[in-house]
Amino acid sequence: MRYHNITKDDMLNGDGLRVVLWVSGCDHCCKECHNPITWDPNGGLVFDEEAKEELFEELKKDYVSGITFSGGDPLYAGNREDVLKLAKEVHERFPEKTIWMYTGFVWESIDGLEVMDYVDVLVDGEFVKEEADPQLHWKGSANQRVIDVKATKKSGEVVLHCA
Repeated sequence: MRYHNITKDDMLNGDGLRVVLWVSGCDHCCKECHNPITWDPNGGLVFDEEAKEELFEELKKDYVSGITFSGGDPLYAGNREDVLKLAKEVHERFPEKTIWMYTGFVWESIDGLEVMDYVDVLVDGEFVKEEADPQLHWKGSANQRVIDVKATKKSGEVVLHCA
């Protein structure tokens, strides 16, 4: 897996203060995406042990609420296996921290993926410029949903996350 950045003390990509991993690779290529530099799966840097330790050092901090996977797309085919391994390790080492994920895929097409067993909140759907609204909380366009994954899996119906 490759990545472009690790953002620390982020308050825009999920509840609380978070660390964000911006992975490389996306084939949605949404019109007017705010991060097209991350589309190339060969762009950025190799996600190595040093990068993982940088993430874990942030997650050790009491005031950090958790990790957010963004990009690019964490569920881009070339990222899925590595993102699953990392999400599982984060969940095991930091069970009190939440895991958020942004993806261009919709819940209905990915709910069977094993990685969803470790994700607490999923922001799904492609960014649609015509539905963009800067007033939306944690998402860029009105078609996207902020989904409470645990509640959704339990109920069998999409349950939206409330702030």
